[in-house]
Amino acid sequence: MRRSKYGVRTDKAGKEARTVDNVLFASMKEAKRYQELKLLQRAYKIYDLELQPRYALPVNGVTVCSYVGDFKYFNSLIDAAIDANPVIEDVKGMKTPVYRLKKKLMKAIYGIEIQEV
Repeated sequence: MRRSKYGVRTDKAGKEARTVDNVLFASMKEAKRYQELKLLQRAYKIYDLELQPRYALPVNGVTVCSYVGDFKYFNSLIDAAIDANPVIEDVKGMKTPVYRLKKKLMKAIYGIEIQEV
């Protein structure tokens, strides 16, 4: 059994276990969260579920880096009428210093608080 430097299985069985709807996820935890969000969307609790949303992080007009979340969605149509900000989720095993910085930049630039699962 082969593993990446982050401990994720890279063999065929590991990839099959992390694949849902023909999408290969970085971890089992992320794949499980995707299945939970799909159920919530089917029950009309959330809508516009999006995978891997990308945000440019500009500072003084210069794009320094970008942030790629795991999931983006809106809570409900009623919430969207009141507050149009999306929910951005990041499934985390370990918070790296780079992630902590990007989380602060997302809050400062877009006013979006990343939810960690």
